[in-house]
Amino acid sequence: MTLESFLLEILACPEDKGPLYYIEDENTLYNPRLTRRYRIEKDIPVLLIDEAETVDQAEHERVMARISADSIAPTWETDQ
Repeated sequence: MTLESFLLEILACPEDKGPLYYIEDENTLYNPRLTRRYRIEKDIPVLLIDEAETVDQAEHERVMARISADSIAPTWETDQ
């Protein structure tokens, strides 16, 4: 099951308050700025800083390549 679009539009990283990338088939939300992955359990994002997984450089590159190849948009756009 996928996360609802209205929920994705408001999800942000609890630490840096920036947008996340939703990788649906991996049940994760990813923050490339902090190289941090948040899991989704039973369709509920676990957005607790202490529960997040910090990934190594190789995994970060894999995830970013996936985001690029699949044209995955962030949960919302920043006003930069």
